[in-house]
Amino acid sequence: MAVSPKLYVNKPKKAQLKQNQQQHASSPTPPPPTSSMTSSTPPPPQPPKESFIRRYKYLWPMLLAVNFSIGAYLFMRTKKKDVGTEEGEMLDVPAASVSTAAASAVIEKEMEVTTPPPLQPVIVREPIPENQQRELFKWMLEEKRRVKPKDPEEKRRIDEEKAILKHFIRAKSIPVL
Repeated sequence: MAVSPKLYVNKPKKAQLKQNQQQHASSPTPPPPTSSMTSSTPPPPQPPKESFIRRYKYLWPMLLAVNFSIGAYLFMRTKKKDVGTEEGEMLDVPAASVSTAAASAVIEKEMEVTTPPPLQPVIVREPIPENQQRELFKWMLEEKRRVKPKDPEEKRRIDEEKAILKHFIRAKSIPVL
């Protein structure tokens, strides 16, 4: 009969364990229990339950592999969307410009032969009064102050634009454009 391992409150030393094993080996095996003895002796203790992690130790690698593959799939899917839009824009623009350039060249040749290009009259608009220009500059300055820059270069550019607007607002006369 195999002896099941014993659980101790305090772990005995190796020398004590060897003595116990020698005593069990030298002592004769007890006679088979009779019905009167079984009722008086307590049942043997149940083996301790294994922890959840050890019970399912073959499930953990599979769970980790599935989790990793789902994460890689999601990462690659978003990366493909980004790459596709950039390549699509870059590929569409030259192709469209080549076909448009060829078509416009053909149309220009036909236009030269048939009719001269029509001249559009230049529309002269009345100048905006200085008060309205100053109000417009003030409004632009307020909008520039509300903008939150994303990087230092953009912040520097916005600061330069605000300085120019402040210069125009403080000036005695505003240049006519």
